[in-house]
Amino acid sequence: MRAVADTNIVVSGLLWQGAPRRVLELARAGDIELFTSPALLLELEEVLFRDKFSRRLKAADVSPEDLVLGYAALARVISPPPIGPAVEADPDDDEVLACAVAVHAYAVISGDRHLLNLGEFQAIPVLTPARFLAELR
Repeated sequence: MRAVADTNIVVSGLLWQGAPRRVLELARAGDIELFTSPALLLELEEVLFRDKFSRRLKAADVSPEDLVLGYAALARVISPPPIGPAVEADPDDDEVLACAVAVHAYAVISGDRHLLNLGEFQAIPVLTPARFLAELR
Protein backbone atom coordinates (compact mmCIF):
# COMPACT_ATOMS: atom_id res chain seq x y z
CA MET A 1 0.00 0.00 0.00
CA ARG A 2 1.43 3.34 -1.07
CA ALA A 3 1.11 6.41 1.14
CA VAL A 4 2.59 9.87 1.52
CA ALA A 5 3.18 11.17 5.03
CA ASP A 6 3.03 14.93 5.50
CA THR A 7 6.03 16.52 7.21
CA ASN A 8 4.16 16.97 10.51
CA ILE A 9 3.55 13.23 10.66
CA VAL A 10 7.16 12.39 9.84
CA VAL A 11 8.45 14.74 12.56
CA SER A 12 6.03 13.33 15.11
CA GLY A 13 6.88 9.77 14.14
CA LEU A 14 10.60 10.36 14.35
CA LEU A 15 10.57 12.18 17.68
CA TRP A 16 7.61 10.79 19.66
CA GLN A 17 5.50 7.69 20.22
CA GLY A 18 1.94 7.26 19.00
CA ALA A 19 0.13 6.77 15.73
CA PRO A 20 2.68 8.67 13.58
CA ARG A 21 5.45 6.42 14.96
CA ARG A 22 3.34 3.35 14.14
CA VAL A 23 3.02 4.55 10.53
CA LEU A 24 6.81 4.73 10.24
CA GLU A 25 7.15 1.31 11.89
CA LEU A 26 4.79 -0.19 9.30
CA ALA A 27 7.01 1.22 6.56
CA ARG A 28 10.12 -0.20 8.24
CA ALA A 29 8.42 -3.60 8.41
CA GLY A 30 7.51 -3.40 4.71
CA ASP A 31 3.78 -3.42 5.41
CA ILE A 32 3.27 -0.07 3.68
CA GLU A 33 5.34 1.90 1.20
CA LEU A 34 5.98 5.56 2.00
CA PHE A 35 6.91 8.07 -0.67
CA THR A 36 8.50 11.49 -0.43
CA SER A 37 10.15 14.03 -2.69
CA PRO A 38 13.21 16.28 -2.57
CA ALA A 39 10.96 19.24 -1.72
CA LEU A 40 9.39 17.34 1.18
CA LEU A 41 12.78 16.24 2.46
CA LEU A 42 13.97 19.85 2.37
CA GLU A 43 10.88 20.90 4.32
CA LEU A 44 11.54 18.12 6.84
CA GLU A 45 15.08 19.36 7.35
CA GLU A 46 13.94 22.97 7.75
CA VAL A 47 11.33 21.95 10.32
CA LEU A 48 13.75 19.78 12.32
CA PHE A 49 16.17 22.71 12.58
CA ARG A 50 13.56 24.81 14.41
CA ASP A 51 14.53 25.75 17.95
CA LYS A 52 11.50 24.02 19.44
CA PHE A 53 12.95 20.62 18.47
CA SER A 54 16.54 21.20 19.59
CA ARG A 55 16.07 19.83 23.12
CA ARG A 56 14.31 16.72 21.84
CA LEU A 57 17.03 16.10 19.25
CA LYS A 58 19.76 16.57 21.84
CA ALA A 59 18.07 14.15 24.24
CA ALA A 60 17.87 11.56 21.45
CA ASP A 61 21.49 12.31 20.47
CA VAL A 62 20.55 12.74 16.83
CA SER A 63 20.91 15.55 14.32
CA PRO A 64 18.30 16.85 11.88
CA GLU A 65 20.52 15.68 9.02
CA ASP A 66 20.63 12.15 10.44
CA LEU A 67 16.85 12.03 10.70
CA VAL A 68 16.36 13.34 7.17
CA LEU A 69 18.83 10.82 5.76
CA GLY A 70 17.14 8.04 7.70
CA TYR A 71 13.73 9.03 6.42
CA ALA A 72 15.05 9.35 2.86
CA ALA A 73 16.31 5.77 3.18
CA LEU A 74 12.97 4.56 4.56
CA ALA A 75 10.71 6.25 2.01
CA ARG A 76 11.03 6.08 -1.75
CA VAL A 77 12.12 9.47 -3.06
CA ILE A 78 10.47 10.57 -6.29
CA SER A 79 10.38 13.82 -8.25
CA PRO A 80 6.69 14.39 -8.95
CA PRO A 81 5.49 16.80 -11.60
CA PRO A 82 3.95 19.95 -10.13
CA ILE A 83 0.22 20.19 -9.74
CA GLY A 84 -1.85 23.33 -10.04
CA PRO A 85 -2.61 25.24 -6.87
CA ALA A 86 -4.73 23.01 -4.67
CA VAL A 87 -4.30 24.43 -1.16
CA GLU A 88 -4.32 28.20 -1.52
CA ALA A 89 -4.02 28.77 2.24
CA ASP A 90 -0.77 26.77 2.35
CA PRO A 91 0.89 26.23 -1.05
CA ASP A 92 3.58 24.00 0.52
CA ASP A 93 0.85 21.39 0.97
CA ASP A 94 0.68 21.07 -2.80
CA GLU A 95 4.01 19.21 -2.66
CA VAL A 96 2.42 16.49 -0.54
CA LEU A 97 -0.50 16.18 -2.92
CA ALA A 98 1.75 16.14 -6.00
CA CYS A 99 3.74 13.28 -4.52
CA ALA A 100 0.57 11.32 -3.71
CA VAL A 101 -0.88 11.82 -7.18
CA ALA A 102 2.37 10.81 -8.88
CA VAL A 103 2.55 7.46 -7.06
CA HIS A 104 -1.21 6.78 -7.07
CA ALA A 105 -1.14 6.67 -3.28
CA TYR A 106 -3.79 4.95 -1.22
CA ALA A 107 -3.75 7.92 1.16
CA VAL A 108 -2.08 11.09 2.33
CA ILE A 109 -1.40 10.88 6.07
CA SER A 110 -1.52 14.28 7.74
CA GLY A 111 -2.40 16.26 10.81
CA ASP A 112 -2.51 19.52 8.83
CA ARG A 113 -5.95 21.10 8.91
CA HIS A 114 -5.60 22.51 5.38
CA LEU A 115 -5.07 19.03 3.96
CA LEU A 116 -7.56 17.34 6.27
CA ASN A 117 -10.22 19.88 5.30
CA LEU A 118 -9.87 18.73 1.69
CA GLY A 119 -11.02 15.27 2.71
CA GLU A 120 -9.53 13.90 -0.48
CA PHE A 121 -7.65 15.06 -3.55
CA GLN A 122 -8.11 13.40 -6.93
CA ALA A 123 -9.77 10.44 -5.18
CA ILE A 124 -6.88 10.07 -2.70
CA PRO A 125 -8.16 10.39 0.87
CA VAL A 126 -6.39 12.62 3.39
CA LEU A 127 -6.39 10.78 6.70
CA THR A 128 -5.09 11.34 10.20
CA PRO A 129 -2.56 8.71 11.29
CA ALA A 130 -5.13 7.12 13.61
CA ARG A 131 -7.70 6.89 10.81
CA PHE A 132 -5.10 5.49 8.42
CA LEU A 133 -4.13 2.80 10.94
CA ALA A 134 -7.79 1.96 11.58
CA GLU A 135 -8.38 1.45 7.88
CA LEU A 136 -5.49 -1.03 7.73
CA ARG A 137 -7.18 -3.38 10.19
